[in-house]
Amino acid sequence: MIEKIFFKHAKQIYFKNILRQTQQSYSHKTTTAKIGTIVNANDPSFIGIETIFTNELKFIDKEYYDPVSTFRILNSVKDVQLPKDFKLTEEIFIKIYCKMITLNIMDKILYESQRQGRISFYMTNIGEEATQIGSAAAVSLEDIIYAQYREAGVLLWREYPIIDFMNQCYGNHKDTSKGRQMPVHYGSKKLNFVTISSPLTTQLPQAVGTAYALKQFKKDACVVCYFGEGAASEGDAHAAFNFAATLECPIIFICRNNGYAISTSTLEQFKGDGIAARGPAYGIPTIRVDGNDVLAVYYATKTARELCIKKGQPFLIEAMTYRLGHHSTSDDSTAYRSTDEINHWNYHTPISRYRDYLESTGLWCDQRDREFKKCVRNSILLALTEAEKELKPCWKELFTDVYYTMPKHIR
Repeated sequence: MIEKIFFKHAKQIYFKNILRQTQQSYSHKTTTAKIGTIVNANDPSFIGIETIFTNELKFIDKEYYDPVSTFRILNSVKDVQLPKDFKLTEEIFIKIYCKMITLNIMDKILYESQRQGRISFYMTNIGEEATQIGSAAAVSLEDIIYAQYREAGVLLWREYPIIDFMNQCYGNHKDTSKGRQMPVHYGSKKLNFVTISSPLTTQLPQAVGTAYALKQFKKDACVVCYFGEGAASEGDAHAAFNFAATLECPIIFICRNNGYAISTSTLEQFKGDGIAARGPAYGIPTIRVDGNDVLAVYYATKTARELCIKKGQPFLIEAMTYRLGHHSTSDDSTAYRSTDEINHWNYHTPISRYRDYLESTGLWCDQRDREFKKCVRNSILLALTEAEKELKPCWKELFTDVYYTMPKHIR
C-alpha cells in the first residue's frame, strides 16, 4: 500500500526514524563518539516533544538523514507494475491522456496568440501536465480547489469548456470575471475552483481556512491546494502548514516543484531536502512523487484524499517535475538556464512517457493520436476565433460585484 510510503504518523514513525538515524550518525565510521543515553523516570517530559537525552554534544544537519524517496510507477514501458488496488477503467486511462494532449495544444495556441498581440499575457503548463491531470483525476468534484496559475489542467479535467478558457484570456463580455482579471486567472463556482489570485501564496492560508470550515460542517470532502516550490518560501506557506496541522484540517497540499521560481533555481531557494522534508517537521504526513508520472501522481493523490477525509488531517505531496516553457510570456528562460538543459527534459516529457505506456497496453496508436490531435486543434482554434469576435465588457461592469450597495459617488 502506498499508505506505507507516507509519513503516516509523525509522532510514532518520523521521530523514531530520527532517533535511529541519529544513533547511526554518532557511531559513523568517521567518529568514535558514542551516545550516552540518559533516562530518568523522574524527569518531566517536554510538552509536544518526544526525545531522548544524551551527554554527547553533537549538532545534526541534513547529512544525518536519508533524502525523501520519490514514488513512481512508470519506471519504463517494460517495467510497469500497477499496485494491486490500482483500479482505473480503460475509458479513464484514455481520458487522462486526452486531457493532457488537449492542455498541451491549448497552451501552444494561446501562447502564439499572445505573441501575435491578440491577448495580453499567458502562462503555459508544458512539462507539468501529469501533475495537474493526475491529481485532478483522483479527487471528487465536491473537493474545493485552490490553484496558483499553472493548474488549467485541473479545470480541464472538471470539464470547464474550452470556449470559457478563451473568453477569459480575451477578457470579453462573456468572460465570467467580466474582463477584470489577467489572462489565465480562471475561476468557477460551479466546479468548486476558487478564482486564482496573482499575489504569490495567498491561496494557502485561504485554503486551510476553507478546509477548517469543511471540518466544522462535517463535509465528506477536502480542499486541494496547489502551489509552486517558490511559493513555499513565502511566510504564508509556513503559517498555512502550521495552521492545517494543529487544527487537523482536511486539506491536501500539492507542491509543483518544477525547478524554478521564475528565474530563481531551487539551488538558490533552499538548502534542505526540497519541500517534502518540511511536512513531517510540521506534523503533516508527506510523500514525494515523480510529477512527470501521471499514474504515480494519481495514485498518491487518491490515497492521500482517502486518508485525509478518513483521518481528518492534512497531507503534503511534493510533485517533482520540470517547467519546459518560459515562466510566462513576459519571461525569457534562456537567460538563466541552458538550452541543453531544456532539450534534455524534452526527451522525458510526461505526455511521451504516458503515451508509451498506453501503446504498450494496446490502448493507443499513432493513427488515433494524429486524428485526436487534429480534432482538438480545430476545436480550440474555432473557440479562439469565436472569443476574439466578442465585444469587451461594458465599462459599468467595473464596479458590479464589488459593493453590496453601491456608494452614491460611484453611482
